[in-house]
Amino acid sequence: MSGTILTFNAGSSTVKLGAYAIERGGLRHLARAGIDFRDDPLEVRLTLGEDRLAHPLAGADMTSVLHAALDWLGRHIDLQEIAAIGHRVVHGGDLFSGPAVIDDDSLQRMASLSRLAPLHQPQNLRLIEAMRALRPEVLQTASFDTAFHATQDPLARRFALPRALHDQGIRRYGFHGLSYRYIAGALRDTDLPVDAKVVVAHLGSGASLCAMQGGISRDSSMGFSTLDGIPMATRCGALDPGVLLHLLGPMSWSLDRVERMLYHESGLLGVSGLNADSRDLLESPAPEAAEAIALFCLRIAGETARLAATLGGLDALVFTAGIGENQPRIRTMMAERLGWLGLALDDAANAANARRISRPDSRVAAFVIPTDEERIIAEEALSLRRRA
Repeated sequence: MSGTILTFNAGSSTVKLGAYAIERGGLRHLARAGIDFRDDPLEVRLTLGEDRLAHPLAGADMTSVLHAALDWLGRHIDLQEIAAIGHRVVHGGDLFSGPAVIDDDSLQRMASLSRLAPLHQPQNLRLIEAMRALRPEVLQTASFDTAFHATQDPLARRFALPRALHDQGIRRYGFHGLSYRYIAGALRDTDLPVDAKVVVAHLGSGASLCAMQGGISRDSSMGFSTLDGIPMATRCGALDPGVLLHLLGPMSWSLDRVERMLYHESGLLGVSGLNADSRDLLESPAPEAAEAIALFCLRIAGETARLAATLGGLDALVFTAGIGENQPRIRTMMAERLGWLGLALDDAANAANARRISRPDSRVAAFVIPTDEERIIAEEALSLRRRA
């Protein structure tokens, strides 16, 4: 089989595109591109080897924007023989435990889950519909952020709520599964034993942690929604539900106002009152900025300890995603709170963002491993294409 696999990784306001050539030995990365719908004017940015290019886009809807983007990208990479198009879909619920071919039936089932991920799922589906309209002849597939966590024990997925609510789907699902699946594969190239107990910290604008053993998800910080767990750039993380009762009751907040606050006005932005970007907060002299970073690290360390309890121990800690891969100070601040577990970082290795950043005498190994969600999407799309 030959041709190109295209991947689409849609966030709430961005789309990342990837292109991979199918070769005998597997997939070869060709290029990546991105569209940020918050930009004005709108443009597509392409990274092709060492070259970085940008092109303005015009369009009234998702289909026309993508048509213009693909037309321009086709001048730089071969899009004539597209073997499959793979999409990241945030929520698969309990309906999808692995990747799926997109057809009318599977698309309807994905749409039924939009209520569980109102910020991301509709954007995922709009992009899928646009690409089906643009390339109806091409096999399209969905890779789910929740699917990796389907291996968790039922006890880890349950809330202490009435059983009827659990049976209606109100349970812990976990997210960032494509990232964790990639890291699980990358761990096979380390000296860790196959059944190592590992906590992976996916730290980016959206952030979560996953406890895995033998490359299998056992627990995660995110549960029912992408709001749960540790604080993020603009999301609150775990929150006493009594706060919501107070806001909706005595303070008479509307549901829309609460949702906006939880998703867009909390986290690092909310605590600092300044910025959602941890890089800017680390450089800021403002005490509110320092407090936001300190709270971020405190909650990550605390969640790491909770996940270690699920695993019954901890052999390794992995940092990944934008913050996890590139910010030594945050890794240091977090590690200092986990010294009691036997974690000790090598300062020089940590400062250099080296692959292994723990000291030789550390009881817990620590790694920095860049993630690659797009490659997982491409691999799953290729697998389904070969079965078709």
